[in-house]
Amino acid sequence: SLAIKGMMNAMIMAPERLPIPCQLLPSRGRDRTGIAELGESGFDHACSITSSWRHRMAKAYWISAYRKVHDADKLAAYAKLAGPAITEGGGRFLVRGMPSKTYEAGLNERMVVIEFDSLDAATATHDSPGYQAALDALGDGAERDMRVVEAPE
Repeated sequence: SLAIKGMMNAMIMAPERLPIPCQLLPSRGRDRTGIAELGESGFDHACSITSSWRHRMAKAYWISAYRKVHDADKLAAYAKLAGPAITEGGGRFLVRGMPSKTYEAGLNERMVVIEFDSLDAATATHDSPGYQAALDALGDGAERDMRVVEAPE
């Protein structure tokens, strides 16, 4: 249909304007899935990610996956310093531990998820002298994959 063609062209030409669930915006023209019905152009009535929606993204999540622990003593020294530095920076530990269940290509490795009120707070905590001292204590004691992800309110 013309609406599907318009949507596909928009996805290729402007991926930053992909449809999003309309519960985030005023209800108008929703279909049964909660996604806006498309007009002839494909986006006349569609809810799209806009710069104003991106600015409403408040929370940030600090996610660490421990691939290998090489030195448990260094990890303990890191934890002793990192915990207080993270909580002083406004971080709230949501998850700490091994997965209860893994799916798809999931690895059975220790995970830590910490919530911050903003990306700025997470970044400031990571760059703080207290957390940098924790990283120095960890050194080569563990191999980790760490990232910060923003999420909508």
